[in-house]
Amino acid sequence: MKNNQNSLAIFENFKIRRYYDEKAETWYFSVIDIIAALTEQLDFKKAQSYWTTLKNRLKKEENESVTKCDKLKMQSADGKFYKTDVANVETILRLIQSVPSKKAEPIKLWLAKVGYERMQEMTDPEKALNRSREYWQQHGRSEKWIQQRMMGQEIRSKLTDYWKNNEVKEQDEYAILTNIIHEEWSDLSVKEHKNLKNLKTQNLRDHMSDAELVFTALAELSTRQIAETMQTKGLEENKIPAKKGGKIAKDARIALEQKTGKGVISSENYLPPVNKQRQLKQR
Repeated sequence: MKNNQNSLAIFENFKIRRYYDEKAETWYFSVIDIIAALTEQLDFKKAQSYWTTLKNRLKKEENESVTKCDKLKMQSADGKFYKTDVANVETILRLIQSVPSKKAEPIKLWLAKVGYERMQEMTDPEKALNRSREYWQQHGRSEKWIQQRMMGQEIRSKLTDYWKNNEVKEQDEYAILTNIIHEEWSDLSVKEHKNLKNLKTQNLRDHMSDAELVFTALAELSTRQIAETMQTKGLEENKIPAKKGGKIAKDARIALEQKTGKGVISSENYLPPVNKQRQLKQR
């Protein structure tokens, strides 16, 4: 299965990883993410364990739903890509019947809505941006933050387009270069930065401060422009502009910190209060 388009969809507070096969005009969804939403389980490992148990039971029952699940590399919380069980809408609907959940009907309606939205977005990409804006507004983000987040996403997309067109393999190699850039500008790996903010499955950028978003964007913008100038190809060559681009943002960060006396890197996040209470108990 060729990876044409990976993206996230939102069901209540759960992020559902998905993939759109343009040739087949079919959505494939991460089964574990659907299970997590059905069981209202925020702990990824517990949702994974639930799916493993359910899958084994369905196999014993010779349920064809399991045999129709495909494998696709999807990005995990650590930024790396792992083979993940995915299924189309028809198979997901059958799996939903095997999970006792009050969320079954809402998810069925949500799946139908997602399909309709995809058709809209293909004819009008601006609708996808507007949905992202609405999602962040609903979660209390300021207009300034939303503007920075969307600007950063556009800069990120241009960088990954360059990589894609210049012999950098998607998924694992993207993650390697992204981590180099991030570590150069922030002095933290992506994983370390997420740990600082007490994040697990959440997207780091969705929990960055205005300043963190700006410096991430500066690092990635600089990386792309240097790569274009050097005409780098492949993973090894692109490590050079990644380090140089990150260094430009790091120098700017240090200069700002020296002027203000305040650190740019923050442990603050946008997790809901329930999650924060759990974090305090775990400390």
